[in-house]
Amino acid sequence: MTRCDAVVVGGGPAGSTCARLLRRAGWDVVVIDKASFPRGKVCAGWLTPGAFAQLELAPAEYRAAGLTLEAITRFRTSVTGRPAVETIYDEVVSYAVRRCEFDHFLLQRARARVVENFPARTFRRRENEWIVNESVAAPVVVGAGGHFCPVARYLRGRAGAGQPVVAPDRHQPVVAKEAEFRLPAADAAAMTERSPELFFCRDLRGYGWCVRKGEYLNVGIGRRDPSGFADHVRAFIDMLVARGTLAADCDLPWRGHAYFAAGVGARPIVGDGMLLIGDAAGLAYPESGEGIAPAIESGVLAARTLIEARGSYRMASLAGYSLSLLRQHPPVSESALQSTAAYAAAARALLRSRTFTRRVLLDRWFLRRDRSTPPLSAAAGLT
Repeated sequence: MTRCDAVVVGGGPAGSTCARLLRRAGWDVVVIDKASFPRGKVCAGWLTPGAFAQLELAPAEYRAAGLTLEAITRFRTSVTGRPAVETIYDEVVSYAVRRCEFDHFLLQRARARVVENFPARTFRRRENEWIVNESVAAPVVVGAGGHFCPVARYLRGRAGAGQPVVAPDRHQPVVAKEAEFRLPAADAAAMTERSPELFFCRDLRGYGWCVRKGEYLNVGIGRRDPSGFADHVRAFIDMLVARGTLAADCDLPWRGHAYFAAGVGARPIVGDGMLLIGDAAGLAYPESGEGIAPAIESGVLAARTLIEARGSYRMASLAGYSLSLLRQHPPVSESALQSTAAYAAAARALLRSRTFTRRVLLDRWFLRRDRSTPPLSAAAGLT
């Protein structure tokens, strides 16, 4: 039996951030993951400002490690089929990374014990500790395994005898598909446009993207509504082929993903000696779908909560963590997620405005420069 102070289930940015801070406080941490690192991850790999600060990592340090870091100073945004609006900044406002590199770097930097190819299948409570897979024991388990995190499933009562059964998540998850590939040398040299491109669906229920990352290009589409998703993916690919971004005969390895946007899940966040972080807690920003920054923030908050608990890890001692997340990511009503014809028409008009695109869409919703922003429906006068 391996014993430690905390088991972190999932080695992504949330898990590695939490593990690193616990290790710095002197904890013995074991990170387990079903994958082997470096591993691919379905993600545009877009880091909003503040993420590097939360990581206590300078972008120059990351780049010096020989890793891909695409500085972003401009964007091209449009409703699919309409002319694009170009927004240019005087400074770097965001970065794009390759998740296979980024996650591996952060996990190594955490300096925790890592067990790869080791999916968490069972959890057993024994007095004041958890036994994971009947082989790893710790008083604390941190669920950082993404949307399908086994710790989240356990807390929801869908696995494990004696667990209380809670209501399932009320809302549909966001669904996404993406592909990341190395550009042919000639294409990379000829492609002068390096701005991230965002293509909003006409019903405003999702958007597609093209994000350059050095020699690589990441393309994908995400939707709040999974119905008809395959048709939206096909239409998006056809558009990319028509504009010359993809070759008609290309055979890309498209991969799928799902996650809950912040404030839409009915899942418990904490239990006795257990808490969830990152996508396992459903923290992606609802306006953009970006999950890296909130994952990192939750990892920091979880580590601080556990350290300050000073050995008392009962649910009551961890409740402050759950309340903090609830304040940052308040519940979203069903009506706020609906898209009416009037809503979509007003939103499409707003997205043609350079002022709205810069100050609201990008500065507030995607770059998170102002977190007190109302939803799009309020900005459109539709609430």
